[in-house]
Amino acid sequence: MKNSFKELKLDELTAKREELRKKYFDLRIQMVVGHVDNPLQKRNLRRQIARLNTLICQRERTEAATAAKA
Repeated sequence: MKNSFKELKLDELTAKREELRKKYFDLRIQMVVGHVDNPLQKRNLRRQIARLNTLICQRERTEAATAAKA
């Protein structure tokens, strides 16, 4: 799961990030209510979102650099 995001395009990465943010929000609500099976899932989602943010920033920087050269 760690490296499965590298082959995605920029728009796919942003869509995946929004999907994971929604899952993270729902999980936080469930934790408040008290119905969570795996509390480590919250940490894993946070880390996946951070990986996606990193990849998105890298892709945006490379696209900006190639546009500036042209």
